[in-house]
Amino acid sequence: MCGILGYSGERQAAEILLDGLAKLEYRGYDSAGIAIFDSEHNKITVEKNKGRLQTLREKIKNNNAQLSGTCGIGHTRWATHGEPSDTNAHPLWSDDLLVVAVHNGIVENYKELKQELSEKGYTFYSQTDTEAAVKLIDYFYRENNDPLSAITSAIKKIEGSYCFVLLFKNNPGEVWGVRKDNPLIAGQGKGESFLASDVSAILQDTRSVYYLDNMEIVKLNKGDVRFYDSEGHAVYKKLSRVTWDSQAAEKGGFEHFMMKEIHEQARAVKDTLRSVLKGEKFDLSESGLSDENLKAVSNIYIIACGSAYHAGVVAQYVLEDLAKIPVRVELASEFRYRKMPFEKNSLAVIISQSGETADTLAAMRLAKNNGIKTLAIVNVVGSTIAREADNVFYTLAGPEIAVATTKAYSGQLIACYILAMELARARGELDNVKYCEMVREIQKLPEKIDEILDEKERIKEIAGSFIDADGAFYLGRNIDYAVAMEGSLKMKEISYVHSEAIAAGEMKHGPISLIERGMLIVGILTQKNLYAKTASNLIEAKSRGGFILSVITRGSEFLHDEADFIFYIPETDEHFSASLAVIPLQLLGYYVAVARKLDVDKPRNLAKSVTVE
Repeated sequence: MCGILGYSGERQAAEILLDGLAKLEYRGYDSAGIAIFDSEHNKITVEKNKGRLQTLREKIKNNNAQLSGTCGIGHTRWATHGEPSDTNAHPLWSDDLLVVAVHNGIVENYKELKQELSEKGYTFYSQTDTEAAVKLIDYFYRENNDPLSAITSAIKKIEGSYCFVLLFKNNPGEVWGVRKDNPLIAGQGKGESFLASDVSAILQDTRSVYYLDNMEIVKLNKGDVRFYDSEGHAVYKKLSRVTWDSQAAEKGGFEHFMMKEIHEQARAVKDTLRSVLKGEKFDLSESGLSDENLKAVSNIYIIACGSAYHAGVVAQYVLEDLAKIPVRVELASEFRYRKMPFEKNSLAVIISQSGETADTLAAMRLAKNNGIKTLAIVNVVGSTIAREADNVFYTLAGPEIAVATTKAYSGQLIACYILAMELARARGELDNVKYCEMVREIQKLPEKIDEILDEKERIKEIAGSFIDADGAFYLGRNIDYAVAMEGSLKMKEISYVHSEAIAAGEMKHGPISLIERGMLIVGILTQKNLYAKTASNLIEAKSRGGFILSVITRGSEFLHDEADFIFYIPETDEHFSASLAVIPLQLLGYYVAVARKLDVDKPRNLAKSVTVE
């Protein structure tokens, strides 16, 4: 969600922090700030404001701010407690700037902490939950000027999720960090070191990183990086190397990251397939799933949020049809509060792009605490969910910058298809001939995705007619309903058009009363045995004034005369159809947003990684 950066080294910190935070703008934010430690004069200077990073840069320039120093911290804030304002922006500090901090997450017991600290003489100037935590750390720091002792004492009292990165006035050159349920990465350079909430912020400087585990503390001092557990004991951590290039996070000639990432879906699908394809078969042994493991599964829970949940709904249909296993798809935010019996020999499939989604992480921990084996499908190596899950299937989509997911969703679909095929094969529900046919067909998806993208101008043409649309319905049945959910979300996320995904058979149970002349009705038809039923629902909508856009498999004659606009997608195995049908729906949402002159990559009120409930 919010972006965090820390630096200690030989170079001037201000520009490093501003440039690094710019790499995190895609996460969504409403204010920004930096704090620079001038060790020579033993002074910490804070500059922050409501609004964009560019506003902060201009403020620093116009004020001729003296931000000399080779140590500092920075933040882009997405407001939770306290409205977006200069005062509530991070960094926040204690009296005399003895402790200065930035924070991701939520301090759940901040009211109790404020009351306790007020009784000790502390006053508060912001509306944030963060200030209470900063002043609690300050309280313990004043006892003996020991940052490690102050942090370990404070986190015993702080409730909630958090990542704090801090400066201590009496410890020049040092940057401290601690995390709980929010990501924090340490980077190691030559004579310099970094902290970041996302590796993309530091890739231009180093690819050597450490991934902090929950409740771990880190200390930077120029090129020195040290780690401690929550009791203050030293911890050894293994250095990792990031293999993808920082250029992967650049636009590459596209107007927006989202369009670039739409075009990268074929590669994301291909790379994810190749990672587990051995000859003419898939091999999930690196994910810890043997045939014996797969045979033992009697029930599956798919747990996710947002687009990942929609990928899970597709997976439900595919898994039940191929592997003949009962599947329940659960919203992570609901699953974690359910009072439900857990089936023995179940597998919980946890889907998350970032691997840091707060509700999904909590739901996974609940499943594990109840003895359920977990398989994480994630895109970020070293993420919290990846580290804590029993098994991991990495989707190789690469860095996804646009807030609205496209290529990560496509990677999740591929992982789910492969899981379904392997379960079906291991359990004897899929014979070798059919299995090999499906392996060959799934490898054709990248080529077919590019084939659809070659016709994107047709979607752009239709999108131009709906700049002023008040609403849209997305209709489908079975897998097509799951695709409708994702298409509808894309329209909401970036174009701000109210849209609903409806199982086509439910139209007559209320929603049809909302149809007005000119309303956009998007029908998805890829399941041949359901063509006629879905087509009849669309025709009913058209008779009440709806404008029908049909996304249908090439060769079908359904809706040829009734639809106002038809977009044909290539034929494929119907189990894989979501990977193709979603592409024109992503393009539709994108082009409507562009026509409405909206910020496609950073839609209002949204953040890339939702690390709070």
